[in-house]
Order: sequence, then structure tokens, then C-alpha cells
Amino acid sequence: MAQNAELIGIARKSKSRAPMETLEQVTVTTELGVDGDFRGKLRRRQVTILAEEGWQAAINDIARPDLSWTTRRANLLVRGIDLPREKGSKITIGTVTFEVTGETDPCTRMDEAAPGLKDAMTPDWRGGITCRVIESGQLSVGDQVCLKA
Repeated sequence: MAQNAELIGIARKSKSRAPMETLEQVTVTTELGVDGDFRGKLRRRQVTILAEEGWQAAINDIARPDLSWTTRRANLLVRGIDLPREKGSKITIGTVTFEVTGETDPCTRMDEAAPGLKDAMTPDWRGGITCRVIESGQLSVGDQVCLKA
């Protein structure tokens, strides 16, 4: 399944509750995470990655197919890969390598965006994963995504 996995979205927020800004490419560093994203200095939660398949399942559960993936407020949206759930697992997107630090738990902000969204995102890690950056680089929409052994 991971052979055709790709990065299909990049977003950042300058501060808590700030609107999400979508990008076609961005620099990601071990020091600051996604360039311009306020959470990048948080070591265990520098970058959040959301799988399109999980997002689609969640918004279908609440009959809101119109919701943009940025409603989730994740940094990266990927398609075609089962995100690793084991802490310490490595995932590479383009030239950037991430280490999984945990599950992105849906917060009450999800229900502010759409009633029922928080509960719809809870099963099967639909909220995505939190990561720290272990190899810096540049990301572009369309980059290949793969798991590292």
C-alpha cells in the first residue's frame, strides 16, 4: 500500500487558534519543525501528520464531506499509507525524516468546527500522529512517503 503514498497537503499556523495557511512547499527543521508553525519548538509534538483515509472516514461518519482537512489543524496530509502507531517508528516524506511520538488526540476544537467530529476522529488513530523531526529538509506537495525500517 505504501508504494504510491504521497504528501498531498501542507499547512501551518502562526499561533494557537490562528487560521491555517496552506502551502505547496516548506522547510522543516529539527529545531523548529514546520517553518512558521508555532508548535515547532515542542519536542514531542513538532509536526502532526494526518492520513487522508482517516480524515475521510471521520467526516463521512458525521455526514460533513465538505470539511477541509485543515479543520483538523494538522501540518501534513498524506495519502496511501497506514501511519505507524508505534512510538519511535520512522516515516520519511521527501528528504525529511520524522519519529513518531504518539497519537494526535482530537480536542474539543473539533466539535466547535463540526458537532460530533471529535468522537468521529477518536477510533483507529483517525486524528493522526505527532512527530519530532530527526532529519531536516524541504517538503513539497507530491513528495513520496515511506516507512523506514
